[in-house]
Amino acid sequence: MAKKRKRITKFLKRMQKKLIVLFLLITVALTALIGRLMYIEYSQGEKYEKIVLSQQGYDSRIIPYQRGDIVDAKGTVLATSLDVYNVIFDCTVLSKQKKEIIDGTISAMTACFPELKAEELYQKVKEEPENPYTILLRKLPYEQIQPFIEMQADSKSYPNINKNAVWFEKEYIRNYPYGQTAASLIGFVSGGNVGTIGMENYYNNTLNGLNGREYGYLNSDNNYEKTIRGAKDGNTIVSTIDIHIQGIVEEKLAKFNQENTNGYLEGPGSKNIAAIVMNPQNGDVLAMAKYPTFDLNNPRDISAYYTEEELAGKNEEEQVEMLNDLWENFCISYTFEPGSTVKPITVACGLDTGTLNGSETYVCDGKEDFNGTPVNCVSRVGHGTETIEKSLMDSCNDALMQMSYSIGAENFMNYQEIFGFGQKTGIDLPGEEQGILYEKMTPIDLATNSFGQNYNCTMIQVAAAFSSLINGGQYYQPHVVKKILDPEGNTLETIKPVLLKETTSKETSEMIKEYLYKTVSEGTGSEAKVNGYSMGGKTGTAQKHPRAEKKYLVSFIGYLPQENPELVIYLIIDEPNFKEQAHSNYAQAVVKEILEELLPYMNLYPDEEMTPVPEEEQTPEGSQEPEGQTPEEGDEPFEDEIPVDPF
Repeated sequence: MAKKRKRITKFLKRMQKKLIVLFLLITVALTALIGRLMYIEYSQGEKYEKIVLSQQGYDSRIIPYQRGDIVDAKGTVLATSLDVYNVIFDCTVLSKQKKEIIDGTISAMTACFPELKAEELYQKVKEEPENPYTILLRKLPYEQIQPFIEMQADSKSYPNINKNAVWFEKEYIRNYPYGQTAASLIGFVSGGNVGTIGMENYYNNTLNGLNGREYGYLNSDNNYEKTIRGAKDGNTIVSTIDIHIQGIVEEKLAKFNQENTNGYLEGPGSKNIAAIVMNPQNGDVLAMAKYPTFDLNNPRDISAYYTEEELAGKNEEEQVEMLNDLWENFCISYTFEPGSTVKPITVACGLDTGTLNGSETYVCDGKEDFNGTPVNCVSRVGHGTETIEKSLMDSCNDALMQMSYSIGAENFMNYQEIFGFGQKTGIDLPGEEQGILYEKMTPIDLATNSFGQNYNCTMIQVAAAFSSLINGGQYYQPHVVKKILDPEGNTLETIKPVLLKETTSKETSEMIKEYLYKTVSEGTGSEAKVNGYSMGGKTGTAQKHPRAEKKYLVSFIGYLPQENPELVIYLIIDEPNFKEQAHSNYAQAVVKEILEELLPYMNLYPDEEMTPVPEEEQTPEGSQEPEGQTPEEGDEPFEDEIPVDPF
């Protein structure tokens, strides 16, 4: 008996041990399972929640994000997204209702939305009873849907309206409050929030956000349950552009073109006219304008810019090309021969390399000869003895060509690269071109390049290079955005000026500024001078290819004040509509008009004694063609003066 009891005791102890082990194993397994579930919930909970919810009775709804705004330097909105609503009809809800509910809901819908027809709504309910999503109307402002929303909320006055049969899907449309102003600079948005050109394109990812989603379903008690994942709105970009400065510039460009429409030739005042206003001390672009432009709120309406006669016979591909021409940002995408505006850079190259010292004199006899091929100066009889300063004041090609012999091709090509020609500036805009330079130069190539012919560049290249030339030699990367804000207005990033390199010494910069000051006060740039302001600058009249057609691109680039310049303005007129195109005073007159309005706005005050101007000597309007004049001295030559055509 004792042995039997002993065996039972041993058996019970073994069973207890096994039970304890089994309990521990079950506990460990449950703990591991709980841990695994917690891990899945933490790492993939949202994924499985979507899967479960997607299998329930109601489909999910997208909550659209709001694309970020584009604002100017002072916070004025240039581009924004306005909320609009689609009217959604849920037949699955209404088809299950009593007749009085169906009648009441449809009656309210047709009363609030006259575009809807009652018979069509009844037909949808009858023929599509399982269709939960029909878009009846698109992109209505809130004011238009508000009456129906108020009816839905007022169940006492409108007891027969089903609240779930009609709902409103929110989305956003892009709006540009200033229409045509800064159009190619701002850009616009195509379907799906895709920036097409300008800042809208370059900063597309910054401006875009992430859609949210509402997951809705019916639970076992037939109650509506939902889970919401909110949308993340896009960020706002703060540009360097001042919309008031931009407006002034565009107004003057349009004025020139409109006043000279149907001038010498049938058509507008010029083929193209464009301008850049920059802060030379940091690369901020304050304005970047061209004419003709287009309406950002209706960018594909080509009929607004071309006559029926011009559009007649144009196929779809040709019309797209016409639109692309309108959309192009001329200031960064169009390449051209700059002409005399780059002569100061040639001089700076000589001074910096020590191949010129500033005391040289040259005799201009009206031309230079290259193995029997003459390259003429505008003054066929010559300017006579020219100093370096006087050669810029007179814009003497002959003197510049003689300087090029001392400078040499290697130095000249090196400084073209230093000043950023033949390469993109890196401005934060799409579509920038880099221009075309020589890889090897003959003496005649060097001579014509020295006064800005026979190589191609862009406006932004010239403006950035010139800014470094007059600010002490600091080359800043030009840019149009200075700050990025989150949807709540907090600063995410401040885009500081990027100093890329030193182009020239401070001493050379000061010498060039003195020359340019004299060019405006006493030389060929005098018609751009604003009375009472110290100012420097340079004219240009570049002859276009083919030379025999005698077509010109005239320009002026200037800065002020003389000490510590605060702005650079560069303006070109491509093929002015006059019999005599080769006059930079067309460009000078427009620059002067811009500055006279711009300077007070920028709180830049006169810093020189005002000079009385007799009425008979006052500068004529830019829309008036000079009478009885040849192209002004020093501006670019006629067709027999530039025999080389490398392009």
